[in-house]
Amino acid sequence: MATTTSIRPRALLRASGGPRYAVALAVDALGTGLLRPFLLLYGVTVLRLSAPVTGTAMTAGVVAGLVCMPTVGRWLDRGARSTVVAASMLVRVLGVALLLATPAGNVWLFATAALFLGIGNQAWPAAHAALVATVAHGRERDAALAGSRALRNAGLGAGALLATACLAGGTTALQALAVVTGFAYLAAAALAWSVHVHAHPSVAADKDRDDEPAPRMRALLAANVIYVFCLNVPEIALPLVLVTQMHASPVWSAAIFVANTVLVVTLQVPVTVLMSRFPRRSVLAIAGVVLTASYLGFLAATSLGHGWGAPAVAAVSVVCTLGEIIYAGSATALVTALAPAHGLGRALARFQLSTGFGLAASPAVITALAPHGPAALWGSLAAATLLSASAVAHPSTAVGDHRVGRTGR
Repeated sequence: MATTTSIRPRALLRASGGPRYAVALAVDALGTGLLRPFLLLYGVTVLRLSAPVTGTAMTAGVVAGLVCMPTVGRWLDRGARSTVVAASMLVRVLGVALLLATPAGNVWLFATAALFLGIGNQAWPAAHAALVATVAHGRERDAALAGSRALRNAGLGAGALLATACLAGGTTALQALAVVTGFAYLAAAALAWSVHVHAHPSVAADKDRDDEPAPRMRALLAANVIYVFCLNVPEIALPLVLVTQMHASPVWSAAIFVANTVLVVTLQVPVTVLMSRFPRRSVLAIAGVVLTASYLGFLAATSLGHGWGAPAVAAVSVVCTLGEIIYAGSATALVTALAPAHGLGRALARFQLSTGFGLAASPAVITALAPHGPAALWGSLAAATLLSASAVAHPSTAVGDHRVGRTGR
């Protein structure tokens, strides 16, 4: 099993697609950070739509965007790489243009804009992972995927902070943010397309293999639906519990979110490199155990009362973020290692479908469980995540799955 024991910035940059592609990722993330957290406010404030209607349109756009994934997978399997990445950015330019053209009160145009934004947001992760898997191999590829995630989180955070500072300008500022976002997507698409990365799956060779059997894809995809709930814990579950149940100051929720972003940006690559000495399957199972421990920690922290409860939740959130980092550093890398060269695009598309489904379902599940008490919320998440980790660690239990014969690229 090949391992990566050090971080070489130049090699990491090259494995991630090169300087121009890194700039494209940063610009795209900055644009997304400018608009995504405030899309709901745009619908309510600028377009005068009700909050439930705006939220429903946004959710429908995200879910409908998943429908494009089989097409994206087939396109990738024909060898396209940077072209698909650029297309995922261009379709969001169209979404922003429709958003700006939507008159007040028109929910259908807003929903169509959300659809195009959703298509781009769903297509990008699979296209990006396929591009990195084409230019990098083995554990260097894993580190490159981790580096890209750290860069993207930094861009998202910077964009969100900039947008927050501009919100004092009211509706005019929100429209200006949308314009800047559109130009950012356009610039990122041009940079990504200029990289000109194309694969030749028919002649690709297997270059690295893990020393342990890899989990079967169906079990991995099912487990991923549960794992991905951790991404919405800092944004949805913790604010809901802290503010509405523990009656803590909203400052705690904001601090946890900022800490989560900073930890992901600073630790994603080092932790992924550190874990490269273990099989990817084992690392993904470890992520499930860490997340399970954090959910049980949240259950214990919420029983401490108002005095110590909020600080305890904040402390446990660091453990949850560590589980998220281990999960993010191993899950996509494992899929790229499992998939045969000719089916890499479709495998990544299926993985993104499971991720998108989990992200879409998790807010509804979390908000449905929370009113029934901490045990219902955190106990259910802990049990489901531990079961998922067990399925990943013991793939033979997933009867009926088919194995794919590729463990590295």
